[in-house]
Amino acid sequence: MENDYIYLDHCATTPVHPLVLQAMLPYFDSIYGNASSIYHKAGRLAAQAIEQARLEVSQLIHASPKEIIFTSGATEAINQALLGIFNHYQKIGKHIITCETEHPAVLDTCSYLERLGAEVTLLPVNALGEIDLAQLDQAIRKDTIFICLMFANNETGVLHPIAQIGEIAKAHQVLFFCDATQAVGKIPVDVEQQHIDLLALSAHKCYGPKGVGALYIKRKRTPIQVGSLLHGGKQEHQLRAGTLNVPGVVGLGKAAALAQQSLTAENERLKQLRDNLERDLLQLPEITINGTTHSRLPHVTNICFKYVKSVELMAALPQLALSSGSACASGSREPSHVLLAMGLTAEDAHCSIRFSLGMSNTTTQLVKTVSYIHQAVEKIRQHSPLWQMHQAGII
Repeated sequence: MENDYIYLDHCATTPVHPLVLQAMLPYFDSIYGNASSIYHKAGRLAAQAIEQARLEVSQLIHASPKEIIFTSGATEAINQALLGIFNHYQKIGKHIITCETEHPAVLDTCSYLERLGAEVTLLPVNALGEIDLAQLDQAIRKDTIFICLMFANNETGVLHPIAQIGEIAKAHQVLFFCDATQAVGKIPVDVEQQHIDLLALSAHKCYGPKGVGALYIKRKRTPIQVGSLLHGGKQEHQLRAGTLNVPGVVGLGKAAALAQQSLTAENERLKQLRDNLERDLLQLPEITINGTTHSRLPHVTNICFKYVKSVELMAALPQLALSSGSACASGSREPSHVLLAMGLTAEDAHCSIRFSLGMSNTTTQLVKTVSYIHQAVEKIRQHSPLWQMHQAGII
């Protein structure tokens, strides 16, 4: 990548950490065994590496290694959890509670479950992207089988009060599934203290490789039944058929171990960079931050540049990697469902940009970013009829 290119889209994906790549490389050539082939050395070495990675992932989220199932990513983990719970707990009920601002991997899966007979309650959020816990509590019915709420929003960085949600679920004896894709490796996650029953995570969001993730399934006390999404083998405690991606799993394990070592210090550094970025960008007129600033990821901000379309702004800034929403909706002309749920107009949603910082970002880079954006916004607004009308007090 060019030296003057500034990557600010770490919610979409992160670069593989050099130490992660180093850990993975042997499993492509010299240690190439199938982890299921445990009757010879090559297979046993691969199996040992898988179990080491399972330990490292479990330690990051304060789980037991036997509660970790490796998948191809968070989307597969989400599908396995939601479909599995629905299939195994229909005798109890068919009611599911989730939220309007969930990731499409959750919302689309819930829509599919509705076609299978599920009843889904979509909780609203306020203008800051927050849910009402009293409303969640009231939404629980006798036939509710699980609550599905994300840890951190992928567009705004807003954090749900996970421990309190877990307590509500536990009090009602309802399962709690959490999509923690944007949180794991970025902020502390403790499945035991936060009363999380199932959790999805992805390697490539925390400096690991793409194409690998994990599903945490609580095994203490009464094991949760989800079954296998894939059929054809007995891998992963018979919960995921198929030959394991050994290099990818090793990479996820190493990324988890590195995250555990640097979590606190990196959080503080990124929060300071993010706050400075916001402060300097807010010097422009008609700029607002989308979402609460009190409980959010330390490296994320979502900003509305009124009267400046995000696609136009990003096109004017080829030296910056930015996002107008979820990577899975890239290319969509529809406004962000997250921002619309928060009460933004379609116009303002189309004028919003997500900045998500990471390890490679520096103070110097962000000073340049602010300068680039100031120049681009001012230039675009000079030619904007809407901006001119606003300046004239017509709108």
